[in-house]
Amino acid sequence: MSASIKPEEVASYRRLLEGLSDRLRGNVDRMTDEALGRGDDQSNLSNVPLHMADVGTENFDQEFTLGLIQNEQETLRMIDAALDRVDAGGYGACQECGGPIAKARLQALPYTPHCIECARKLENPA
Repeated sequence: MSASIKPEEVASYRRLLEGLSDRLRGNVDRMTDEALGRGDDQSNLSNVPLHMADVGTENFDQEFTLGLIQNEQETLRMIDAALDRVDAGGYGACQECGGPIAKARLQALPYTPHCIECARKLENPA
């Protein structure tokens, strides 16, 4: 039901989604290298911290980075799904109710699968 979105607008959203995807994939690659200790700044003679506080800080940083990677990967899955909807001709239609997703919402979250009303219902099922 993307009839409310013109073909040139869909092409613009595709470029936006592809750009977001490229940027996030680069971020995930860099964060993965950092979390696994494969960064360029690993030129120390030893990777073993000298103090227990260093161990704790390093573990916290690694877990925090892994959490960020997980969030970015979920966003990448949503972007890929949105690109699939573009290819299938269903971009801009809510996956829940089938109604149109407001252009302002698509500009803010171009990978969103739901209109604002359905997103609210899904976030707060009462």
